[in-house]
Amino acid sequence: MSTLRPDATEAIEYYFRYITLVAEGDVVLTLARQREEMLTLFRGVSEQHSTRRPAPDKWTLREVLSHVTDTERVFTARGHWFARGMDAPLPGFEQDDMVKAAAAEARSWASHVEEFAAVREATRTLFASLPPEAWSRRGTASGNPFTVRAVAYVVVGHADHHLAIVREKYLVPAP
Repeated sequence: MSTLRPDATEAIEYYFRYITLVAEGDVVLTLARQREEMLTLFRGVSEQHSTRRPAPDKWTLREVLSHVTDTERVFTARGHWFARGMDAPLPGFEQDDMVKAAAAEARSWASHVEEFAAVREATRTLFASLPPEAWSRRGTASGNPFTVRAVAYVVVGHADHHLAIVREKYLVPAP
């Protein structure tokens, strides 16, 4: 069920760096709450500020949000695949290659924010539609085992991880 936190058998240890960031409760409701929190925050960022980098070798805020959105798409597709009982393993992805290919700087900040809004709503409706037995279904992606429940928690926790970085490094006054 969507209210049970994944246990250690549902994903490899690496992904618990995201899973443990998610508060107890219904992960589908958490997806909706987090969507509103992120939209409120990001709609308050100017186009100019969205192109800032906290350091020369770091992504811009546009690239960060593009990465969060792309990663959510990948993990939600994995969750969908596993929930529907597909057993073929899914490939991994390289985040830096995806960020580069996304060309986030060529688009407006507003377009990134609205894209995230649409993707998150699609994520929420997918997970909300799952029958109870689907949450414990398993699959393999990037050579690692996951349950559908773990995938949903990774989506939320990954966004929380980046929200903390954004607040700490991106939304501070320029020196």
